[in-house]
Amino acid sequence: MKRRNFIKNGILGFLGLVAAPSLLKGSSSVAEIEAPAGKPNPDEWNNDEINIAWIGHATVLINFYGTWIITDPVLFQRVGIYFLGTTWGPSRYTKPALMIDEIPKPDLILLSHAHMDHTDYLTLKTFAKMYPDEIDVVCAYQTKDVIDELNWKSLTEIDWNDEISIAGLNIRAHEVKHFGWRYPWEDDRSRGNFRNGRSYNSYLIEKNGSKVLFGGDTAFTDSFNKLKDENIDIAIMPIGAYRPWRRVHCNPEEALIMAERMNAKHFIPIHCNTFQQGREPREEPLNWLTGSAGNYTFNLGIDNIGKTLSV
Repeated sequence: MKRRNFIKNGILGFLGLVAAPSLLKGSSSVAEIEAPAGKPNPDEWNNDEINIAWIGHATVLINFYGTWIITDPVLFQRVGIYFLGTTWGPSRYTKPALMIDEIPKPDLILLSHAHMDHTDYLTLKTFAKMYPDEIDVVCAYQTKDVIDELNWKSLTEIDWNDEISIAGLNIRAHEVKHFGWRYPWEDDRSRGNFRNGRSYNSYLIEKNGSKVLFGGDTAFTDSFNKLKDENIDIAIMPIGAYRPWRRVHCNPEEALIMAERMNAKHFIPIHCNTFQQGREPREEPLNWLTGSAGNYTFNLGIDNIGKTLSV
């Protein structure tokens, strides 16, 4: 899909959204925006360790022994259709823990799938403009068309079980249980189109013998069981938007179980407390997580947006 098709789909998607005023209005107004629980200070991070901060939603900033990574970056007020220089869609109710100009230049951007709350065009366009031809991007199979006209150092799709060495890291893509279309009419692997459908990844990232699993977005699945002997140091797992979307999103207990089965040493939550996507109360995923984490063998490394884990 080339740029002209992206524009066409954007226009069609926008026209569809016009028929849904509640979505255009978003889930909150500016007056309701909450401050994050903390504010990371990347200037104080050390290049001889792993530092991870939860910025909001599925966005985490990682200093992996001196290599800077940001996952599924969503750093503006809304997610949704990017049209006429504006993003039309739901509004966040928690501010990012760091604004885009406070983020150190990423060496690598990891994109788990093409959903608009994970591949946010405005954020990615802004990064490409700030650092033209300086950032490597890794994304899921059949998804790079969304941003392939932007000025990246490299833009690489990897499929399930593919491995790549880039920016001083070894990265392997793993299957999750989710869906991939960006617009409802697109081909999608969850509908059985494995050859041409948009896909969705988790990633195992390795450097200096340490491993971080970025879970992306997933329902409960046993696909992570195969990682039990990988000696994973940190599992970053989604825990929100499960009610009523259990078919595509795991709840906090299921995320904890999957991390336990992969023998992770530390757990970091994502995909909650930012946008009102599910029907569960806003505070429920994190309250559930903190109430249950003590039943598992790993350390709960972060318990809210803005917090940092250093190991």
